[in-house]
Amino acid sequence: MSAPDTPNSDERFGEVLALIHNARQRAVQAVNTQLIELYWQIGAYISRKLEQAEWGDAVVSQLADYLARTQPGLSGFTRRNLFRMRQFYEAYRGDEKVSALLTQLPWTHNLIILSQSKRPEEREFYLRMAIREKWSSRELERQFKSALFERSVTQPAKVSAVLRQTHPDALEVFRDAYMVEFLGLPGGHAEADLHQGLLARLRDFLIELGRDFCFVGSEYPLQVGGRDFALDLLFFHRGLNCLVAIELKVGRFEPEYLGKLGFYLEALDRDERKPHENPAIGVLLCASKDDEVVEYALNRSLSPALIAEYQTQLPDKALLQAKLHEFYALNTAQGEEP
Repeated sequence: MSAPDTPNSDERFGEVLALIHNARQRAVQAVNTQLIELYWQIGAYISRKLEQAEWGDAVVSQLADYLARTQPGLSGFTRRNLFRMRQFYEAYRGDEKVSALLTQLPWTHNLIILSQSKRPEEREFYLRMAIREKWSSRELERQFKSALFERSVTQPAKVSAVLRQTHPDALEVFRDAYMVEFLGLPGGHAEADLHQGLLARLRDFLIELGRDFCFVGSEYPLQVGGRDFALDLLFFHRGLNCLVAIELKVGRFEPEYLGKLGFYLEALDRDERKPHENPAIGVLLCASKDDEVVEYALNRSLSPALIAEYQTQLPDKALLQAKLHEFYALNTAQGEEP
């Protein structure tokens, strides 16, 4: 008869459990690596046969039938998938920097990126983001629908000069707009609706913010000079090693909002920041903003802050793709000028 667990079993056996979990994760990753490498090799083989005119498309169909007949328990080798393997190989061959990333994602993720990306830069962007953020296939699909790549290229985050200096990596962390379509907010929602909605769907909001964000508190209390203040949302970013204060505004951005945000950041740095942490960052999350007004307001700001929009509906992806096309066309033209 086995002895029952004692109250401190988690502490006594936690390290062994961690070893088991880590071994399982490595085993799953090893299987995935082998699978992706197999698909790559098969794709390369089919590509060579077709390019050298040794095979026609009909032969690929015959291969799929042969595998189904001789290997009845083998799945994933239909005619369609075999052609996907060929496309997979041809999309990344010759690009060693990107092809090295492929085995870090499941085949489903690779297919989503391959089928929905319009250009090599977009494929690399989503490969790196999916690996870094550990997105599920569902979340990866959502980020494509939200046109994250197009927005990242054509609408970079609007940040103060102080933020660029104190946190040079912040531009890779923050965005110009955050999608909160999962809240289902009506058109005339109040700030309380937005606030409560984000708390109710905090997991989704953390995914949208990014993997390194950790929730600290809501209406976080700050006391200065005998007066009490409440910060809408407070997070900590592990990569930047700092507190991140988020103030919510359901209207358009107004320059005076920066003054209050700067006050909160000063209070956080003086009273809450730990010795090993970097200065706090402030985010004004507004329903809308005029980019020129934002530029003027941030230009003289002495706080590490940025202005971003929250959007309650997914954007018009076709419009953003058109802007992206104009962006690349303009940059190509400028690069060709003497």
